[in-house]
Formats: sequence, C-alpha cells, structure tokens
Amino acid sequence: MSVKIEFHMIQSFPPANLNRDDTNMPKDCDFGGVRRARISSQCLKRAIRLHPDFQRFTELPAADRTRRMIVPIQDKLIKAGMDPQKALDSASDFVKELLGGLEKQKEKEQYPRSSVLFYVSEQEIDSIVEWILQKDKGEKVDWKKVYIEKFSQRTSAPDIALFGRMLAENPALSLEASCQVAHAISTHHVNMEMDFFTAVDDLQQDEDPGAGMMGITGFNAATFYRYAAIDWGQLVENLGGDAELAKKTVRAFVFAMAKAVPTGKQNAFAAQTPPALILAVLRDDGQAWSLANAFEKPIVAKKDNSILHQSVAMLDNHWHELDCMYGDAQRPAKPIVLVLPEMEGELEFLKEYKKGSLQDFGEAVCDALPQE
Repeated sequence: MSVKIEFHMIQSFPPANLNRDDTNMPKDCDFGGVRRARISSQCLKRAIRLHPDFQRFTELPAADRTRRMIVPIQDKLIKAGMDPQKALDSASDFVKELLGGLEKQKEKEQYPRSSVLFYVSEQEIDSIVEWILQKDKGEKVDWKKVYIEKFSQRTSAPDIALFGRMLAENPALSLEASCQVAHAISTHHVNMEMDFFTAVDDLQQDEDPGAGMMGITGFNAATFYRYAAIDWGQLVENLGGDAELAKKTVRAFVFAMAKAVPTGKQNAFAAQTPPALILAVLRDDGQAWSLANAFEKPIVAKKDNSILHQSVAMLDNHWHELDCMYGDAQRPAKPIVLVLPEMEGELEFLKEYKKGSLQDFGEAVCDALPQE
C-alpha cells in the first residue's frame, strides 16, 4: 500500500489580499457556520511550483502551462538552423495535431495559440524539436504517436508529476496528480475590510483641490490552516519509476511549501510571514487525514492567548484524538514537526517529534521515505 505524506501548516498573515475573487475582494467561504478567509488551492500550487527553491532542489526547470507552446518550439528550431517561417509552420502543425486545433489567429498576433492550455516540460519541448528535425531530414516520424508513447502516464517534470495534467482532447496525455492541495481556510471568523485610498497628483496646482484619484481595496487579516498530501507511489509512477527524482521532488515541495507566499497585492500589503508550525505525517496504511475539523468551531481571540497560539494547540490536540481513534498500532504514523520556539509550549502530544530548523525538518521527511 502506498505511503502518504501529509503536510499541515498554521500560518498567520497581517492585512493582505493574497487571492482575489472576481470582485477584487479576498476569497472566502463558510465553514462551521461562519465566514472564513480562504486561499484557493490553485493559488497555493502556483506559488509552490514557481518558488526558486522548487527548481533549486529538483535541479530541473519548472514546466509551463501555456497556449503558446508554438513559441519555444519555433525558437529551438531556429537555433537548430531551420528557416523561421518553416519553423513556425512545423511547430504549428505539431501543436495542432497534438492538441486538437489552433485558435483563429488575431490580426496583430505574431503566433497562433492552441485551443487549450497545456502543461509542458522543457524536456518535452526538446523531444518535439528533435522529432521535427528528424522528419525534416526525410525520416518517417509519427509525431503524435511517438509523443504519446514517450510521455503517456509519465513525465520527467517534477511539478507535472506532483500536480498532474488534464487534457480532454487527448486523454492519453493526462496524468493523475500525486499531490492534493486543500484550499487554505482561516481558523477563525473573518470580517472583510475595505481600505479607502487616495493618490496625490504631484504636479497639481494648489488652487485645484482634491486627490488625483480615489479607490478602494478589500483585505483581511487571518491565521490559516493549510493542508496538502502526496501519494508517494503515484509520484514515483508519474516520474517513470525514478525514485531518486521523486525524493528530490518531495524535498523541493517541503522547502517551497514552507517559503512560498501568494503574490496577490504584495506591493500594497507586504504580507510575507512564514508559518508558525509545519507538521508532516507519513503513513503506510493508504490513508491521509486532513485536520481541518480542528477548526470547525472557530477560534476566538483571548486576552492572554492569541488566535495563532490557540490554532497550534488545537491542531496538536485534534491530531492526537484522531490518532487515538483511528491510528494503526501495527503501522504507526510518523509525525515530524517544525514549530516556532514561542509556540512550543502549545504542543502537548507532538512536542517530542520537533525538529530545530527547516533544513532538519526537510531531511527528516526525506529520510522517512521508502528507500527504494
């Protein structure tokens, strides 16, 4: 049965608008009968996969999700000596055949776009270029067939292996995600607030009163519970059986997850605060537990106990209760904890599993993975 790696985080942000809805307000939801702040799963995943630590630890470039796949293919074909127009035509033909069509090119657009977004790695682009060049030399190459044979149900891109790829037009190129990421929710009730702002026109004459412009920005301040889970077996399978690259991918995920913060409105709010607690739990019983219900009853700030401190304590207690009720003594879970020293006193059950630094935490997670 496949090993599951859970990640639980408590992270508090000051006033921020990290992830907006269609009205430019911070995203929210109802949980436990009250309004909560929310950061969407897709927002968190993008922040993780684009964080510099993800590429640093995997030692591979991040893949691109794009409708402009033609551009890098043409660029590489030109560098290989192909005529620019021929390179554009060849790249367009390949993408059209692979993805089921191109959008009608607009008048001012230099390149046609594919009809759908496609998640593609640099290695895949290099392979495509190689096949096009082979065909240009007169070799018989069935582009679509060889692409599917090489990249169906596997990839060499760690981020695609984690977060998967879905292509309705060509299901053979879809890839089951090995990582599930929950929407982050506040551990407490949240009121959405509005910042009314004005901008001064520096060259405005004194006799012309008033602001150069006015506007409003929505924001909130919240302590979030974040959760993600990785299926180790699925990750290794997605990477074509490369357990060493899978281990690098988990390490990269740990560091990027801990450091990545969504970019929404950061120039206006600079809400860049690291997590107060990160809990990893490895299980080999095929299960993965979210601890979101620790906060189904919203936490209320107390005079002598902050929401952040209470959130850490509630997570610790809820984990212990679930472990007592559902834990398997024959296959016990392996928890690993990283917590700020000032929060350490809030841990009653997880304290013995504490690591002193993110480096030690990451090493402990990787050491606990199956040694294949």
